[in-house]
Amino acid sequence: MDFANFLIQLLNSLQYGLLLFMLAAGLTLIFGIMGVVNLAHGSFYMLGAYLAWFLVGQFDSLVLAIVVGTVIAVALGWVLEWTLFRHFYHRDHLDQVLLTFGLIYIFEEVRSILWGDDVHAVQVPEVLNWSIPLTENLSYPVYRLVMSGVCIALALGLYLLISKTRLGMKIRAGAFNREMTESLGINIRLIHGVVFALGVALAAIAGMIASPIASVYPGMGSSVLIMCFVVVVIGGIGSVRGALVAALLVGLVDTFGKVLVPQIAGMAVYMLMAAVLLYKPEGLFKQ
Repeated sequence: MDFANFLIQLLNSLQYGLLLFMLAAGLTLIFGIMGVVNLAHGSFYMLGAYLAWFLVGQFDSLVLAIVVGTVIAVALGWVLEWTLFRHFYHRDHLDQVLLTFGLIYIFEEVRSILWGDDVHAVQVPEVLNWSIPLTENLSYPVYRLVMSGVCIALALGLYLLISKTRLGMKIRAGAFNREMTESLGINIRLIHGVVFALGVALAAIAGMIASPIASVYPGMGSSVLIMCFVVVVIGGIGSVRGALVAALLVGLVDTFGKVLVPQIAGMAVYMLMAAVLLYKPEGLFKQ
């Protein structure tokens, strides 16, 4: 592998890892802070992709579609937490699994009713539809670099929100000890609503920004959900920092595995997870 090919694969792994972080960050926040096993998280990724396709057709602008789609995703997350999830915080994890598994089928049926079962494509914005030449024969799409930049900006924003703001302090306090946080007068239900809406929005944004480089199709959330759980388990349940490190590791292993050892590429990520759990059963980082 020459340097140009290595650079392309490295950039691909970075872009894939950052996209996985967007998904896994919301999943690990919801589980780590609210204790909810959310199998429907992949459906929010699918929702984002379909919203991007639909809204681009309405506004003829991917940026505007992402802004409007994010507002819709936040509203959906808030309503779901208020109407359903808050009633399952103290229930057994099996009840939560059954609830969220049922939501997968509901979202799929609603998607089928609203947008049909066809495969769709979202056009890359014209201003970003070009490539940077690396050699005479190889180039790298600018849109993929922009995707990575957006994910890095959102990851930095999430870090600042959790670590440097009063809201983040309340979120961390609620994750550490809910009862004590409530006794201090903090509205933990409001915090849970914010966290769940944030998690849904992150997953939907990931779907929206990924839609121009991947087809929009039924059931697309199921394939990413398994990888999200792998990232959460490797990074440590409830740890946003762990989700970032684990997502980048998974991106590297998956991308270079398919290039260097395609015979075992399908299980390379799971071998990584097994190796991490063998030495660190709680994941790379504790909450």
